[in-house]
Amino acid sequence: MTPLSANVVGFLLSFAWCFFAHARWTFPAEGRDVGVALRRFAVVSVLSFALTEAAYAGALEWTSVDYRLSLFLVIVTLSLGKLFASKHWAFARA
Repeated sequence: MTPLSANVVGFLLSFAWCFFAHARWTFPAEGRDVGVALRRFAVVSVLSFALTEAAYAGALEWTSVDYRLSLFLVIVTLSLGKLFASKHWAFARA
């Protein structure tokens, strides 16, 4: 499997696990349309992935910050944004 293919497979497995875990434990699905939550979470996940890649690429290209610190800062910042978007939009009750 090529690295790019592995990245896609990893994203899909992560998406499935995260949706299941959030819908079951973090933001319980009682009283909510799970199909709507799934579609919204897909949007949040894809946008989060794209923003993470773009922010990391930008940090590497335009700053002199060590790549490990850049990656850490990007992941922490955008993970918090993804959690906020998941709570207040993707898994919000209608």
